[in-house]
Amino acid sequence: MKIISWNVNGIRAVAKKGFHEFVANEDPDILCIQETKAFEDQFIKEVWELDWYNYIWHAWEKAWYAGTAIFYKKWITTLDQKNTFWNLVYFSEHGRMTQIETEDFVLLNWYFPNGWQKVSGPNMLEYKLEFYDHLIQYVEWLKSQGKNIIMTGDFNIVHTEIDIARPKENVNSIGFLPIEREKISELFSYGYTDMFRHFYPDQLDTYSWWSYRAWARPRNVGWRIDYFVANNDFVEKIIDIRYMNEVMWSDHCPVMLELK
Repeated sequence: MKIISWNVNGIRAVAKKGFHEFVANEDPDILCIQETKAFEDQFIKEVWELDWYNYIWHAWEKAWYAGTAIFYKKWITTLDQKNTFWNLVYFSEHGRMTQIETEDFVLLNWYFPNGWQKVSGPNMLEYKLEFYDHLIQYVEWLKSQGKNIIMTGDFNIVHTEIDIARPKENVNSIGFLPIEREKISELFSYGYTDMFRHFYPDQLDTYSWWSYRAWARPRNVGWRIDYFVANNDFVEKIIDIRYMNEVMWSDHCPVMLELK
């Protein structure tokens, strides 16, 4: 099974740059999208040609911000799917999460708050940290039900210094603050694994996001903020992970996970 996760920074925009060809060539069994920036009817009207997939969509009340979606091949039987969490408003606001459950695992597709005050309001860093607290509570509840868990998406935090091209210059930057990085460490301490670092613990210069400024991407001055994370008991089912840096149509690149 192949799962691809990608922050497209606007699904209608990438649809004009080769999105359909990318999906057809890579042929993922499951495709997780973040920052769709579109209502479902806009997607159907302007983008939809993926007839061999079912999907679950989650948009905010405004089309220009956030949103997530999961596409899964029609042969995949889902036991459950969610895009609304009545008791967890953090996940429902802004369309930040979609979820499907198969016979083998629960797949959680996240678009985490970025924490930038000038974009999102004066308390967004606090909101971001609380979002992580709710995430940990939720996945621990799923695990207590005997579920295996795969989490993916734009986590909007760099975990370690080797996951960012300029660690010293960004020590006070949102997304690399010590208090944020501690939240990633806290999540992993509950028994979850960053699959890239599992397979490639010391690999350098692998990133998933590049600023549009100062030719950051051609120079590979990037941040690794897009992850696949699995509970430790499920790690043995995963074969490999790859950051698809050659795909250029967003400020993020897709990430591909292979399962047995």
